[in-house]
Amino acid sequence: MLDPATAQRLLEENFAPWVQALQPTITAIGPDEAVLEIPVTSEIARVGGIVCGQALATLADTSMVFACAGRLGAFKPVATTNLETRFLSAARGDRVRCTARVIKAGRALLFAEATLIRLPDAVPVAAASATFYLAE
Repeated sequence: MLDPATAQRLLEENFAPWVQALQPTITAIGPDEAVLEIPVTSEIARVGGIVCGQALATLADTSMVFACAGRLGAFKPVATTNLETRFLSAARGDRVRCTARVIKAGRALLFAEATLIRLPDAVPVAAASATFYLAE
């Protein structure tokens, strides 16, 4: 089973520099969910201090990859086969938190969903779902 420190190290060793530039922190990981947070910075905010959709979609995808790892009990390569992101409200504030979970895991495909909230007021800003192919 993965712990947050090990998962964080795996993120730093295996994800592209532009994903790491979001400064994601894995705050929780287990068989039921993974929780990641990013700070709201000027690099990802557009007019009005609102976090751009690309950063939110990346956070959702990355969080769901770690939800897959939590479900599998180890970090294994998965490929995103589809990703749907629904933007609900302006993402501004101090941080954005994404809670992701696998809703069904088969032999080759994993189905996941994620909810993103802004902090500190915990307003939902986006929801996402994705399918991942387990590349073993």
